[in-house]
Amino acid sequence: MSSPASSSPASSTPPMNTLTLAEAAERLATFLARDTRTLLGIVGPPGAGKSTLAEQLQALHPERSQIVPMDGFHLANVELARLGRAGRKGAPDTFDSHGYVALLRRLRQQAEDEIVYAPTFRREIEEPIAGAIPIHPGVPLLIAEGNYLALDQGGWRHVAGLLDEIWFVDVDPALRMERLVARHMRFGRSQADAIAWAQGTDEPNARLIEATLPRTHFKVRVT
Repeated sequence: MSSPASSSPASSTPPMNTLTLAEAAERLATFLARDTRTLLGIVGPPGAGKSTLAEQLQALHPERSQIVPMDGFHLANVELARLGRAGRKGAPDTFDSHGYVALLRRLRQQAEDEIVYAPTFRREIEEPIAGAIPIHPGVPLLIAEGNYLALDQGGWRHVAGLLDEIWFVDVDPALRMERLVARHMRFGRSQADAIAWAQGTDEPNARLIEATLPRTHFKVRVT
């Protein structure tokens, strides 16, 4: 597989335009018309709807696209406890960023007879699961999805250069917070604990992610 077809966000600052879902679908079609694999990044703060958008895009071309989530590179809970970071789970240093970069590099160089296995994250147990997503070499569109794809620090600084484009998911802040609290409650937190985690842990990460907007190519407005 070849290198990114476009210049990376780290080396250029393209005009920021907002894509409608219809325009996003049209852009996917242009990616699939290429003779090389395209890696598209979907980034946004917690609760923005990244996974939902990635699933909607993938469903447009289910036989020719696949999602490559960042969340599978969460550090295990036991390691977060050892490092004293369990109360900050979701922050940039609670992931194996270099591991994610290594995966993207493998996907750029994937041999025709190679299946690359990516990890996933299971919210019901709050743990990553290795080797859960088989990625076949003939898939021309990979949709990388996660919080820190445009972050210019630590291992994350290498991600943007491995992606052809990065799209930022734009959503009403109040709706995003409502979704976050509901998600935390769905997976076992009380309402008070869910609100406290969303405001105390998720929001500092959200501000960091929002600051990466200039390093992305387009915004996609979701509701």
